[in-house]
Amino acid sequence: MARHARYDRQTALQKAIALFWERGYHGSSMKQIEQALDMRPGSIYATFGSKDGLFSEALAAYAEQGSQELSTFLQRHPSVVDGLQAYLRAIARTSSEAQPSRACMIVKTLLESSNTHPALAEQANHILASIQETIFDALEQAKARGELVESTDCLRLARLLQAQIVALRAMAERDLAPDELANLGDDVAGILDAYRKPH
Repeated sequence: MARHARYDRQTALQKAIALFWERGYHGSSMKQIEQALDMRPGSIYATFGSKDGLFSEALAAYAEQGSQELSTFLQRHPSVVDGLQAYLRAIARTSSEAQPSRACMIVKTLLESSNTHPALAEQANHILASIQETIFDALEQAKARGELVESTDCLRLARLLQAQIVALRAMAERDLAPDELANLGDDVAGILDAYRKPH
């Protein structure tokens, strides 16, 4: 039974992610949540505690999926820089595909909740800081391997790359053509070429 309950919880979370990613916290009414999750109000509150609890858990699950995606790209490539560049290009490519929203759910949460739900905004900010730390760690590894020039400020570069990732997803909201987004992805990935150590 425990396994069945876990499956139901994970399924509900994925449905919640899709709803909140598309509509945001304030744009998702309890009626819409009930319909999306196919759960009664009592079951939702018993499982997640509150709308805030459900949103917080959905945001954490969304962030974990993104973290796994980045890890997958880094593991696929012997070169850390190549892995990061492939990841950046993939963001541009997938931003033009059908999904609940082209913009990042974490950034949308930060912007939407800063003045209304400080706890959710703080969670989003913490997640973004964690993502930046992951990129920083990857860049430090690349530098240690001799892939980047010694003068590279990995923290500054990690911050720049995260800003570019946010911008890529925001630009996708403009309904740019797939080839235009792909070109943007190439341009963003090209930032790393300026830091590559010549062989």
